[in-house]
Amino acid sequence: MGSGIAQVAAAAGHPVYLFDAREGAAEQGRERIAAAFDTLAGKGRMSAEAARAAATRIEPIQDLPAARDAGLAVEAIVEDLAAKRALFAELEGLLADDAIFASNTSSLSITALAAPLNRPERVAGLHFFNPAPVMKLVEVVSGLATDPAVAATLHATARAWGKVAVHAKSTPGFIVNRVARPYYAEALRVLAESAADVATLDAVLREGCGFPMGPFELMDLIGHDVNFAVTASVFEAHFQDKRYTPSLIQHELVQAGRLGRKSGRGFYDYTPGAARPQPVDEPARQGVHAVTVVGDLGVAAGLIARLEAAGIEVARKSGSAEHGAGWLEIGSARLMLSDGRTATRRAVEEGVPNLVLFDLCLDYAATPRLAVAAADSCGAGAYRAVVGTLQAAGLAVNRIDDVAGLLGLRTVAMLANEAADAVLAGIGSAADIDSAMRFGTNYPKGPLAWADELGAAYLARVLANLATHYFDTRYRTSPLLQRKALTGAAFHA
Repeated sequence: MGSGIAQVAAAAGHPVYLFDAREGAAEQGRERIAAAFDTLAGKGRMSAEAARAAATRIEPIQDLPAARDAGLAVEAIVEDLAAKRALFAELEGLLADDAIFASNTSSLSITALAAPLNRPERVAGLHFFNPAPVMKLVEVVSGLATDPAVAATLHATARAWGKVAVHAKSTPGFIVNRVARPYYAEALRVLAESAADVATLDAVLREGCGFPMGPFELMDLIGHDVNFAVTASVFEAHFQDKRYTPSLIQHELVQAGRLGRKSGRGFYDYTPGAARPQPVDEPARQGVHAVTVVGDLGVAAGLIARLEAAGIEVARKSGSAEHGAGWLEIGSARLMLSDGRTATRRAVEEGVPNLVLFDLCLDYAATPRLAVAAADSCGAGAYRAVVGTLQAAGLAVNRIDDVAGLLGLRTVAMLANEAADAVLAGIGSAADIDSAMRFGTNYPKGPLAWADELGAAYLARVLANLATHYFDTRYRTSPLLQRKALTGAAFHA
């Protein structure tokens, strides 16, 4: 991370001192950065002259006093509070009074890091994402003592370096590592209920909801030791709030040394020659030739055009006036978007035995995949007709065991809920939080923009149903989301 940040600064025209406590590491870092500039020049992303000039701006140093004229010190050392405090204390005795001290920590408190210094107001977080030259997001994190002018300078500097900069308050996980917890947690919980295998669950979120990677392959990429440690850190820092409870499944992987790609095995096997498991798609079934749309399908309206394009006759009938509360009648079955209840509970409560629920998707008009869950009372023939009809519309269908909220819906609902709580706590603005999640994790939409599209009232109902099902404060609805649900106001005006 240190050399990556140095590369970004040098490319933007800054002279950079590069220091590492390990002998020879700074020179090796300079060589890697120079090679990276040569590669960019070879790909036509910068001129050969610019690459040479940028490389000459990197100066490895053997001791910190050689950098006494630096105006900004960015540390990217071990994630240890005592070590970072010691480094900043030494730098404070060397650099000018107006120098800024920035930490690339991803989880430690900026307030705690700055507290022992004589000038804590000069300290802020400057959290890059890995790899720093590629990832667009930088979180500018203010502790209790951080001078707003310091945060503003860092924000402007990151933008001048070509980054998407967002302001955040020093709190466990800042924006991204806090708001992203449900992406892993909900998938792990659904896996713990044996609802489907990891390849199927990954495909549902990757292809159905448009996330760049499924949660299990992403945890394998990050490393389970790292991902579990971040979750455990956020959990402890929030005084064991159940919303951030670590997973026993992931803990087992860490204890077994199955850390993901770097160890050769995690949820997937990365040893040479190992076969990659594929999602379990429903076998081909015979669908029906005509369906009826009752009421308004809301965000799922794109399914209608797909059915019509497949030559299926679509009739329309008035139904519930509530947006998105309509359904499809397919043979003797009813197909509905999940509202957070299990299909079995909903079938009993609504008196519809042949009930099949479908999951949330990013774009129903284009998605290649759709997850469904059938009520325990649903007849086999009725279910097969639903599957065959969806397959005729060009969808790979994945049956998930009847868990509350399926996977895509509960994941997006919890991401939006966490983001709403972050706004409520003043951690960041709605715009900054959505930008952070789009550019820090490459989510297809910011969670609050997704909430505006789906409607806060719908998501609040989903979360209430999840809380009832699990009897768990994990699914408590953010007070801000409740207010938006009551007023119909959007997070983004």
